[in-house]
Amino acid sequence: MSLSVAPVLLTGFPPVLDHSTRILILGSFPGVASLAAEQYYAHPRNQFWLLMSEVIGTNLSALSYPLRLEVLLANGIGLWDVVAETHREGSLDSRIRDHARNDLVSLITALPDLAAIAFNGGTAARIGLKALANYADRYQIIKLPSSSPAYTLPYPEKLVAWRSLRDCSSPAYKLER
Repeated sequence: MSLSVAPVLLTGFPPVLDHSTRILILGSFPGVASLAAEQYYAHPRNQFWLLMSEVIGTNLSALSYPLRLEVLLANGIGLWDVVAETHREGSLDSRIRDHARNDLVSLITALPDLAAIAFNGGTAARIGLKALANYADRYQIIKLPSSSPAYTLPYPEKLVAWRSLRDCSSPAYKLER
């Protein structure tokens, strides 16, 4: 008789934001490398920091993790995930099971300058838009191709989409260039 062991319950990170957050980038849930490092987008092949470097014009990859977060916040950009906790083996979104969502509604309604919500990948968008169904029309919604190495869209194509963060149409939003 073989016993199968259920994956352990994993818990995500707190949000990175402040009162002046104008864009909130929502991922799905941290991968194994990120959970181990206790840092958003810590996998060395994840392209998040490279893409955001292009968006804000600062080489984030050259900075320490705390400084990366400071630069994002200084540019009005916050981070969080749509999933608060889940059972998952490995890092793939397709392996997320029995998840609990983060309270996105309470978060966004507490951000007075929030103009845009960007989803990093399809899973984040699917779960996040379901949670924000009654609020999505109040913000510019941006669905971005995943920065994950598992999503094999060529980098130049990802970059075109991610650069749209510069062009949010809300008058309350303007990236410092």
